[in-house]
Amino acid sequence: MDIHELCSRFGYREYMIERYLKLFGEERIIEFLEGNEQKLIPTIKVNTLRISREELYEKLTKKGFHLDPIPFIPDAFYVRHEPFSVGASTEYLLGYYYIQGAASMIPSMLLNANSQDLVVDMCAAPGGKTIQLAQAMKNEGILFALDLSRDRMKSLRSNLARCGVKNVIAIRMDAATLGELKMHGISKILLDAPCSGSGLIPSDPTRKMSRGYEDITSCSVTQLKLISVAINALEPGGELVYSTCSIEPEENEYVIDAVLNQFGVKLVDLGLTIGEPGLLETFGKHVAPDLKKARRLYPYLHRTEGFFVCKLKKME
Repeated sequence: MDIHELCSRFGYREYMIERYLKLFGEERIIEFLEGNEQKLIPTIKVNTLRISREELYEKLTKKGFHLDPIPFIPDAFYVRHEPFSVGASTEYLLGYYYIQGAASMIPSMLLNANSQDLVVDMCAAPGGKTIQLAQAMKNEGILFALDLSRDRMKSLRSNLARCGVKNVIAIRMDAATLGELKMHGISKILLDAPCSGSGLIPSDPTRKMSRGYEDITSCSVTQLKLISVAINALEPGGELVYSTCSIEPEENEYVIDAVLNQFGVKLVDLGLTIGEPGLLETFGKHVAPDLKKARRLYPYLHRTEGFFVCKLKKME
């Protein structure tokens, strides 16, 4: 298969096509690349702190929106038709729902937080996952939302206020310094880690040319640091959900394989009805067989952003 022809046809940097050819093989690479050219269907998550799923459906359909339930996420819809921008409705401004990619709704759901938990969302802004966690906790208990960016923290606080979230303590800080807070009793952590974003190409085609291999390696170093901090902060028996919007093994399976070797943690079955198992061998590197419990989502297979997610439990 001619790599240069694929680069020219789809607009990728050469190293990316070389990698994807190894990952998907000649039989799937065209499907994968063509899948990245398809625009994703907008998706929204109902804010059950403000309104029920049925009430929101009725209000939006009366305005001409065509909604279909997302089968693998409760209280979420595909927006098949919007008479005007779904982010400009009165219901959106009132905090009845928020706009979020379907795959991005999965990590908070998997964490299974409740009002008895002390929860930390390590890279929280702009807040969709935090709001989802607050709903699961019924706006009770304590949820720490951390983010380093001043501008993103402004968005986070604005979204929390719009959606009526009351159990969040938002702190602008580097999540890598979580240990310095010396918090005890952290039972659940969500780490949607900073990544190269290769899974976002359907919504941001500039990533085909704007990211180099150095971005992948740099992100993997940051991710390993953050997840190590998270595991150290968890109480024994605590759980951590790790996710990225990257499809690169270095940012996903390799990171989790490293922490499985370094810490007393184990992977947990996710029980998802969507996604492919984690990759056990890529680029000549083998990882722990348990990584089959992780899940990968791809635009060409699942009509979501490219995504990786897994769940770890700290040994007691």
